[in-house]
Amino acid sequence: MLDENMKYYKKVVIFGGGTGLSIILKGLKKYTDNITAVVTVADDGGGSGVLREDLGMLPPGDIRNCIISLADTPPIMEKLMQHRFSKGYLKGQSFGNLFIAAINEIYGNFEYALKEMGDIFNLTGRVLPMTLEDTNLVAELHSGEHIFGESSIPEYVRKKGDRIKRISLVPERCKPLEDTLKYIEDADAVIIGPGSLYTSVIPNMLVEDIADAVRNSRARTFYVCNLMTQPGETDGYNVKDHMDAICSHSKEDLVDYVIVNDGIVEKEIKKIYSDRKSEQVLLTKDQEDYLKNKNIKIIKDDFLDIEKNYIRHNADKISSVIMENL
Repeated sequence: MLDENMKYYKKVVIFGGGTGLSIILKGLKKYTDNITAVVTVADDGGGSGVLREDLGMLPPGDIRNCIISLADTPPIMEKLMQHRFSKGYLKGQSFGNLFIAAINEIYGNFEYALKEMGDIFNLTGRVLPMTLEDTNLVAELHSGEHIFGESSIPEYVRKKGDRIKRISLVPERCKPLEDTLKYIEDADAVIIGPGSLYTSVIPNMLVEDIADAVRNSRARTFYVCNLMTQPGETDGYNVKDHMDAICSHSKEDLVDYVIVNDGIVEKEIKKIYSDRKSEQVLLTKDQEDYLKNKNIKIIKDDFLDIEKNYIRHNADKISSVIMENL
């Protein structure tokens, strides 16, 4: 493993959303000062959804989490930004979301507001939305049904016992930020995931020109495969299924490396997740052969980090292994 006290000035662009992206960012910033986090902004539920509807702004929740991960501020600032009000009209809303909403209203430009926040929080890099356009997700199921809205898709799929066939953006053609294309072109590494496959990871690749930019860049592209399946999105999925979904929604030769956990979850934790209809994502010899035939290199190791019965990636280990392969 690389010495985390040494700074490697590699240029990294990472795509995703949800907690998966924010966790990996905490590891990456130990190895490089040049990180561009591109965040899915199709969330229509929770506090973010409320602000999106009321103020006509992009949903701030995942952006807030990434800003916190890359921030160089006292610990109390993280607590403040993540604080959720427990009473009154603001119940359930986070202070961080309101902070982003205020900055956005002051400047009247979401992209510029994020740049200002980067200065305020002394970010190790930058956080960008995948698009500035008001976009939503629609899922086509194997049954032929179409489900609209990020927050509705997993719940509906679970209830129907169906599976997602394809995810799309509405409107279908959404433009990326020019800065995003520039950072991809200059990148040494492009990282896709981890995160909810259909509602956090793949939507980034559906934005106009993004998949082409990634494929045509000089960067080495890594997909960090999820540790566990997600009910309503990836039930029964293995590593191959995750990889096939990304390729079928973007470009066949998009990914150079897939990072896979081969550590086994202990029985007690496994039972907790199994009760939630979530199972470990594992790689078999047949899958290895399949991926190698597609010229995708496999990086296997125990990448588990379990805290308070919650399974997540070991961000330091993931970040180190990516830097070792640049």
